[in-house]
This record gives sequence, C-alpha cells and structure tokens, in this order.
Amino acid sequence: MANYTQVFKGTAFTSKSSKDILILKEHLFCINQNGMIEKVLSPNDADYQEMLRAHEGKVHFHQLEPGQYFLPGFVDTHVHAPQWAQSGTALDIPLYDWLNTYTFPIESKFSDLTFAKEVYDDLVSTLLANGTTTSLYFATVHKEASLLLAEICAQKGQRGLVGKVVMDDPEQNPPFYRDVDTKTALAETEEFILAVKALAKSTKQGVYPVVTPRFIPSCTDAALKGLGELVAKHDTHVQSHCSESDWEHHHVQDRFQKNDAFALNDFGLLGDKAVMAHCNFLDDDDAHLFAKTGTAIAHCPISNAYFANSVIPISHLHAKGIDVGLGSDLSGGFSPSLFDNARQAVMSSRMLEDGVNPALPAEQRGLPSSRITINEAFYFATAGGGESLSLPIGRLEENYAWDIQIIDSRVSSAKLPIFNPDEDLNDVFQKIMYLARPENIREVWVQGEKVHSRKL
Repeated sequence: MANYTQVFKGTAFTSKSSKDILILKEHLFCINQNGMIEKVLSPNDADYQEMLRAHEGKVHFHQLEPGQYFLPGFVDTHVHAPQWAQSGTALDIPLYDWLNTYTFPIESKFSDLTFAKEVYDDLVSTLLANGTTTSLYFATVHKEASLLLAEICAQKGQRGLVGKVVMDDPEQNPPFYRDVDTKTALAETEEFILAVKALAKSTKQGVYPVVTPRFIPSCTDAALKGLGELVAKHDTHVQSHCSESDWEHHHVQDRFQKNDAFALNDFGLLGDKAVMAHCNFLDDDDAHLFAKTGTAIAHCPISNAYFANSVIPISHLHAKGIDVGLGSDLSGGFSPSLFDNARQAVMSSRMLEDGVNPALPAEQRGLPSSRITINEAFYFATAGGGESLSLPIGRLEENYAWDIQIIDSRVSSAKLPIFNPDEDLNDVFQKIMYLARPENIREVWVQGEKVHSRKL
C-alpha cells in the first residue's frame, strides 16, 4: 500500500461539469509528498476499509467533524494587489476618473517597499482566510515591489501568479506613475520573469510570472509587440483587461479600427495561458477568437456592476467554448470573497435575463437564456479558474493539487440553517454557497500544506 503524506476523510463538493455538482460522501483523499491527490476512495471501493485501517488515528490522518465539508480552494483570476489599500472606497465615479484620481496615486506609492510589504502581507493573508488558494495578480509598474508580492505568496503558501504591470505611454499615463520608457518596461519585465521563475524552483505550490500590459490604452504599440515576444520566448501566462467599458472598448476601436480581442491577438497576447479581465463587450467574432486561441475570461461580477456599463452575457460566452474563471477585481470589486462574487454572478445573470427597465413589456425587457446557477458560479470559482490558468487545480479528483477549504456549518457566530442531520447534500451545498462567511472557513490547505486556520 502506498505511503501517503496526508489522508483526509469527509464529505466533499466538487464540479462534475460546469452545471453539475459531484458529491463525494465520506470519501478518502490520499495526498502524496508533492501535495497532489493521488487516490480518491469511496466507501464502496474494495480497498476503502483497508486504507482506513492503515491510516486512521495516525498524525497524518484528518477526519472532518460533523457539519464540516471540503470545498476546492477558490481560484481568483483577477486581483489588483496594490488596490487592497483603497478597497471599499471611490466606487461612485467613472472608470477613467477612478483610475486617475484614486488608483494611480495609490499604486504609485508601491515604490516604497515598506508600504508594499505591509499591504501585500495583509492581502495574501486575507485572501487565504477567504478560501482563495490561487490568485492571478496585477502588481504595479515597480519591479522590486512586484517581486516582493511573489515572495510573500511563496512564503505564505498561496499559489500566486504575479504580473509587473506595463504602462509606458506618456500620453495616457500620469507622469508620477508609469514606466520610464518602453525599453525599460520590457527589460524590467524580462528581469521580473526570470526572477520569479528562479523563486518558483523552491516553492512547493508554485509562483508564476505573468506578462501584464495594463490594457491597450496604457501601452504603446512597441510595448505591446515586445510583451508578446516575451510571452513567446518565456512561455509565460499573460493577463490584461479587454473590452471592459464603453470608454476602453471605443478607445481601441478608434486606435486600431478593430476590437480589443483582435488587437491583443495581433500582438501575440492571446493563448491558452492568457486570461483577459471583464470582456463585457465581446461580440461573437471576438468570442470565436477567444475559443480558438484558448484565451480565458476573468468574470468580475461585482466590479462590473460599478465600472463595466453593462452585464456580461457570461452564459452565452461560456457556451461558445471559452474558459471562464471568477475574479474579485479588487478594488473595482469591493469584496475579497469569491463567495460574494459567485452570488453576484448569479444575481447579475438573472437581471440580464429578466431585464431591468420596468417601462418595457416583459418579453422585451431582458436577454433570454442568460441566467446561470450557483452550480455554474461555483464551477467558475474553482474548476473553471484552473482551466483558465491551464493548471491542475480547482477539482477534488486524482492528479489535482490538494487545494481545499474546510467549511464548518456549525460555527456559533455563523451557523448555517441546517437543522436536519440527514438534509439533502445538494441543499447543504447551496446553503454553503449562498450563506457561508469567512468564519465558516476553518482551515485552508494549498498543495497539501495547511496555510490558514481559524480558531473558534
């Protein structure tokens, strides 16, 4: 019998498909020394009892208590790490004004590494406490502070994909916050890539460099071309914003006479390791290009309510074959919780389907077949995020990383309304997804290592 580093016993919820939940009741999860799920056994499997006898009672055996459940760790596909310092403020003005009045000034402060460390330490700990085991981060234009964020992820045990942001166009960025010039932006991006790849060699859960043009309006053509070449040279992940708002979408059309998606593709910035945030204004040609290239969408429903000027038809785009992950978009989205964003994803989709203008007749008010379920939102937050990043995460099955959150439904300060000990587990899952708070997240594990625990 294999010698496992950890064995866990309990009931788990994971995605069977984008629409269906798989309930694994009282299963055994056997974790190897690399933090991967090597074997999953159900009580009906022939060697279940033998495995139980071999490990039960040992220090590496972990059995859930009554009312506790395993969920996969959440994958947040869009976080502006420096904006944690301004979360919950300034959400009442247009995107262009928000960036220039609030966001760029706060991000410029990350040239101070003491300040950067204080914010990034707190952010990574906060996200882990909210069940986020993997984050795709925009940092700032500062190479040293961006590397510091990757180091903090490595130290705290979160799987971090970190991008040094590129903003080199002097006509579009403020003088106090931008790259010195295009040549420097590209050179520092390559130095950052190499430094993070070196760091990753000693980081169990992995840290990854991400090529990160902030969005097309921030970058010169030369920078976009050079970043695409770096993606190809180093086989890195890439992230940006795409067709987020009326302003951004129209800026790119005026500049290139084409939509964002095609402009980004021309520069080599789409692909199966590319994640583009928002994408509210993608048309069907754009969607086909995303599906063809393997490019994913980071769906940020709370942020979209404030800055996107529309509700994204996420069900329609996912049905086109596009990978979709869920994103908090701190601080355009105020909440660090993907539970909150999953709930908003469902609510926004229903508003799109039903419509929002009561002056119109019901049959003209909405966009048919737009709604998603909480099962689909959970999929976007877990398995869909893993597929978006092309990493073996987000599912509780063999050959995936043991990234989990242990949900306790009986915490006195946040007790879930489960009064029947034999309550249908589909209903239990829905109650967790709609009602769980950070207090319910008792432990978080990444790559087989415990990285967060909450005392009662």
